[in-house]
Amino acid sequence: MKKFIFIIILTLTTSFMFSRDHALDHLDPGIGKTIIDTHVHVAGLGYGDSGCFVNSEMHDNFRFPVYLWAMNVSEEELVKKGDQILITRLSESLSHSRSVKQAVILAMDGYVDTSGENAGKLNKTKTQVYVPNEYIAKETSRYDNLLFGASIHPGRKDALARLRKVKQQGAVLVKWIPSIMNIDPSNKQYKEFYELMAELKMPLLSHAGMEKSFSHAVDEYADPERLKYALELGVTVIAAHIATTGENEGQDNFSRIIPMLHKYPNLYADISSLTQINKLNYLSRALEDDVIKSKMIYGTDWPLQFFPLMSPWYHINHISISDAFHVGGIRNQWDRDVALKKALRVPDDVFKRSVIDLIK
Repeated sequence: MKKFIFIIILTLTTSFMFSRDHALDHLDPGIGKTIIDTHVHVAGLGYGDSGCFVNSEMHDNFRFPVYLWAMNVSEEELVKKGDQILITRLSESLSHSRSVKQAVILAMDGYVDTSGENAGKLNKTKTQVYVPNEYIAKETSRYDNLLFGASIHPGRKDALARLRKVKQQGAVLVKWIPSIMNIDPSNKQYKEFYELMAELKMPLLSHAGMEKSFSHAVDEYADPERLKYALELGVTVIAAHIATTGENEGQDNFSRIIPMLHKYPNLYADISSLTQINKLNYLSRALEDDVIKSKMIYGTDWPLQFFPLMSPWYHINHISISDAFHVGGIRNQWDRDVALKKALRVPDDVFKRSVIDLIK
């Protein structure tokens, strides 16, 4: 407890005393405003005809108001201005970054029943967060610094048609959180969907590892080894968070994905959320492996970059006190994330690599 209070004091002191835009100079990756953030979430309540919704379980969860605060909106503003105000403010914040040029904004398909009379249909009761493709495709087209990340449950009856459509709309990837969407990635019934993904050169960004951002999750579906079927069918897969946290079959997920990254040339991993307090030391461990470093893609997991979820002072065993002060003094959250990962010795090549490189 004393250590945590000390970190709180240091974080607040840093923010007030060293809040300077030029603080990034010390830890700039040196590639200018070129970075693409592959992993950015949004949500909504259906205002402005967005089609978004959050079920009552998630809406009443203690996390929900925190997420709205982190996204710099209130529920009252969504009611008055529509869910679109969130994306407008996100784009504005990103425009002030000195290092991140664009961000992939992720749609989120819901919980789809895979058996019974409702198989292939969206189950709104069990869907915790829903952000439709049409909404994200439309809103991202309005901003030069936003890219469309689609989300399609492969068990939908019209999954193949949806996949073709989002490709035409300019989607750069398909996003899954299997543990809340009722997706078993190893399900052989998804063969045609995977084959079409490979044909269309549509990467799959799939959450891997334990999920704690929602009210409940089926964590075995996020076992990285369940992604092998997609990989073997030629899909380019980006395992979010390098499968950090949680375990399956008595082995931690991070250890399970390491040999996969060595084996499959079409498997990558994003480094989003790896500076959070619940994932300490994983990034430094991953950086010890040259193969994993060559597979890393930059991402933040926005908006999950706020204190006390993350602070440069949590990483004082890997970065200098001077760097902790510098990082803590950076106002823009994208620049702060880049600077912290740079201080943790993430190579410049990782910041240069993006999902766009994977779809060429």
